[in-house]
Amino acid sequence: MAYKYKQQVIRFAYTLIDFFCICFSIYFACKLRQATLPFEITFSNIFLDQSNPFRFLFVFWIVTAILFLSSKTLYQTRREVLEGFEISLILRSVIFSTLVVIVAIYALKIEGFPRTVLFVGAAFIALTLSIWRVLKRFLVEYMVSRGYNNFNALIIGAGKVGTMLADEIKSRPGLGINIVGFLDDFKENDPEEDGPHILGTSADFVKIARREFVSKIYIATHSEGKIFMKLLKQANDMGIAVRVVPQGFELMSGEFFKYNIGIVPILEYSNGERFHRQFGKRLFDFVLASILLLLMSPVFIFLAVMIKMDTPGPVFYLSKRFGRGGKKFNMLKFRSMVSDADAKLSDYLDQNEADGPIFKIKKDPRITKLGVILRRYSLDELPQIINVIKGDMSLVGPRPLPIEQIRKEDLRQLMRLEVRPGITGLWQIRGRSDISFARLVKWDMWYINNWSFWLDFNILLQTIPVVLKGKGAY
Repeated sequence: MAYKYKQQVIRFAYTLIDFFCICFSIYFACKLRQATLPFEITFSNIFLDQSNPFRFLFVFWIVTAILFLSSKTLYQTRREVLEGFEISLILRSVIFSTLVVIVAIYALKIEGFPRTVLFVGAAFIALTLSIWRVLKRFLVEYMVSRGYNNFNALIIGAGKVGTMLADEIKSRPGLGINIVGFLDDFKENDPEEDGPHILGTSADFVKIARREFVSKIYIATHSEGKIFMKLLKQANDMGIAVRVVPQGFELMSGEFFKYNIGIVPILEYSNGERFHRQFGKRLFDFVLASILLLLMSPVFIFLAVMIKMDTPGPVFYLSKRFGRGGKKFNMLKFRSMVSDADAKLSDYLDQNEADGPIFKIKKDPRITKLGVILRRYSLDELPQIINVIKGDMSLVGPRPLPIEQIRKEDLRQLMRLEVRPGITGLWQIRGRSDISFARLVKWDMWYINNWSFWLDFNILLQTIPVVLKGKGAY
């Protein structure tokens, strides 16, 4: 009962904030285009004054927008949903509600309503709703990471998929999920190995769920049908939410789609188009990179001067990399090491702290004093904006590895070379230099198979706070 009441309070609060955001956006649009409206622009005049012939239309717009937002389940806190996906739902809601208003204008034959107010208002509504939800996301993650409204979860299946899921959950404290352990019918705890903490078998579910105060279970193994149905019924009787990892998810490309044939739900494993066939990504990269280069040009000049003053040598460092289709290109970076760093590399190979074909040392003696700052905040990567404009790279994509460090016999590299490498990617927002090479390749494969504009947008958004924190970069 208390949980439902809390949900209703949250829903009311979100609706109220949306209401004020929409009202403010409409007011601001009217203020900008006040010369086109036949009344004095004040909050009360816009929505209540009888001298305003469009007051009912504005109220109708507010109600319609809130109804569309509600239909997209945007009035509840869904921690697992990506920010980019939530913003896409906002954009759809605003577009559809604005189209309904346009239809109402023509259907009711309302004359004199300025179209610019409608379009400017829609843009501001989308902007304000998106901004407050991003701020809400930061606030919720901050509170949850400090213990507020956390819940215990149990993973059924301690195999590869189950442990992978546990790692992903642990890397996201903002989800507020505490994994109390695993249930597995075929494995037991091995005291000599640092493996998953197995609490028992599926037959022990009820006892362990009560003992550990479990609120959710994640089924990461596909057991016999009777076992699955028993778990489902027991969880339902206890009021425990059930989440199931789709079988073979790591092999699919594209997205999952759920629909019904009659009363039977169907989960579709979509074979989406290959990443490199997606139309518009190159245009998006070129336009955004050009804007960034223009805005960042003072920073470029300042850093160039600082590098020349710090140590002798060139401003830029050129690193040979493999691009799309195996084409070689010079990746640009601000120089963060001494000018003869490459010649000294062989002296430090035995100190490598990274696995796979990557060379990394946390306290590399070749890095300059300024270079430490450049690397910590990824400022040395800024010149790659030029690589994006030239078409050698993308804003988001797999990490480009130095040619001499790539194991050419590793077939996983071939798929990575089907796309343009990126300035940022999943490796950037998940740990930067702290992640293993195997995990880096796995995330690259997942990104290639599941690419979308919203995924790129979400990665770009998450890159900003990660870079500002400077964690995992050296």
